[in-house]
Amino acid sequence: MDQEHIAGDGEGAGRRRFLALATGAATVAGLGAAAGCAGGDGGGAGGQEGDPAAGGAPAAGAAPSPGGAAFDVRAENARPGHADWPVTKAGPARAIEGFADRVSVLPGESFGLHVSTTAPRFAVSAYRMGWYGGARARLVWRSEALPGVRQPEHPVDSGTRMVRTRWARTATVDTKDWPEGCYLLRLDAVGGEGQRFVPVTVRSAATAGRTVVVNAVATWQAYNRWGGYGSYDGPGGSYATRSLAVSFDRPYEYDDGAGLFLVYEAPLIALAERLGIPLAYATTTDVAREKRLLEGASAVLSLGHDEYWSPEQRAHVTAARDAGTNIAVLGANCCFRRIRLEASDLGPDRTLVCYKSSYAQDPGFKRGHPATVDFRSAPGADPESSLLGVIYDGYPVDAPYVVTHPGHWLFEGTGVKAGDRFEHLVGVEYDKVDTGFPTPRPIEILAHSPVVCEGRPSHQDTAYYTAASGAGVFATGTMRWVEALDASGDGSSGANHGLDARSGALTTRVTENLLRVFAAGPAGRTHPAQDNLAAVYGRS
Repeated sequence: MDQEHIAGDGEGAGRRRFLALATGAATVAGLGAAAGCAGGDGGGAGGQEGDPAAGGAPAAGAAPSPGGAAFDVRAENARPGHADWPVTKAGPARAIEGFADRVSVLPGESFGLHVSTTAPRFAVSAYRMGWYGGARARLVWRSEALPGVRQPEHPVDSGTRMVRTRWARTATVDTKDWPEGCYLLRLDAVGGEGQRFVPVTVRSAATAGRTVVVNAVATWQAYNRWGGYGSYDGPGGSYATRSLAVSFDRPYEYDDGAGLFLVYEAPLIALAERLGIPLAYATTTDVAREKRLLEGASAVLSLGHDEYWSPEQRAHVTAARDAGTNIAVLGANCCFRRIRLEASDLGPDRTLVCYKSSYAQDPGFKRGHPATVDFRSAPGADPESSLLGVIYDGYPVDAPYVVTHPGHWLFEGTGVKAGDRFEHLVGVEYDKVDTGFPTPRPIEILAHSPVVCEGRPSHQDTAYYTAASGAGVFATGTMRWVEALDASGDGSSGANHGLDARSGALTTRVTENLLRVFAAGPAGRTHPAQDNLAAVYGRS
């Protein structure tokens, strides 16, 4: 059955509640009723601080970049970190906020900041996110105090209900000497109250020999309700009032402007940088736009919530897999919505079109573009399982993670036994192996966790398959995997959805095993999957 028709018009409020359940964000807590377990049913300007990272011959964590230079992850993370990066004084709503007019830039390129503030002046601090001895960030650049201005109210497009600001550029930022990586720019009101983040990626020009961290900016934007509208609902909470297109020309509402980065991506980036493996950085829009970007990459990482993909992105990731690049999906509900990227007044790929069940109204569809419906839905159904091995099965759930295959190489060093349970690790969305949809073989199930989703019994699966090219493809099957990397204590505080240090240790060690093997080249050549589907499900 079509996913949208299962979800129905309750999806708007349900997905608002989903975000509260998934992130714990106070801004959306308690809103609406869940749309329910709607998964597959088998049918179908300033000074530079410090010097650039050390050059010289590439070390273990170094990767070649254009011009013969090298980006050395180990050297970068050996530099002093700055633990004062978080927003601690957000101030009143709309006190200060902004966005970058480019989602990503190459090192040395500039971008514009569009900032609105009630303060007379503001300053910008650029933090590169990583490990840095546990500080998680390094201050790379700080501006002088800049003139503040209150920008005009945002218009709402009458046809698509898209919110897009018409704000003037208030600063131009030059990234000279900024290392590749994921950045949060912190806006600080001067002479007033307020702090907010603006995310931007300093992307890699080439990825050969590297593990590619892909920021899921399309999904961040789909869930962004700044201005009252997002891809799930409008101000009244109704699915019928959702935006049919959303724009990057506006701030992010959640996590003080960081979007979904801090919950779903930052913990994994810290771990990967601590390991010192060669890394490259990109966004989903970069992968969609640049056909050859992933050529020669060792691995591609889809992080905690990476739901919205264009057909171009999917084609390029599939081609990378078929050329031997490993794929890791460290979340759930990945590659679920089919989107189209269009230009805005500020540049290309700054409008995300996703009509969902109203695709027939889409002018782009009428011109011959693919329908912006779920990948598994008609017209042009292409279930995500053919790439991922698993398929989205529903939400909301909160269930223990149950180990099925403790002898697998990914569990090496964890000490787990068959049947071991890790409370709360399955949630809030989950995936499973379902041969009612296209499923690559051989495939191994590592964890097979019973769930009950609004009265419907099912299972969550963590799975690993190997492709003919030698690529390995791993999917956690749970959205809480990246979040669990930071879990500590006994879980009684309620932080990280009650995940405890056992879950933190498990996910950390499994992810370390994964990243090291995937960084070494096609994992299927050294770690071929041994199909166990019949043993787990009692059928082939």
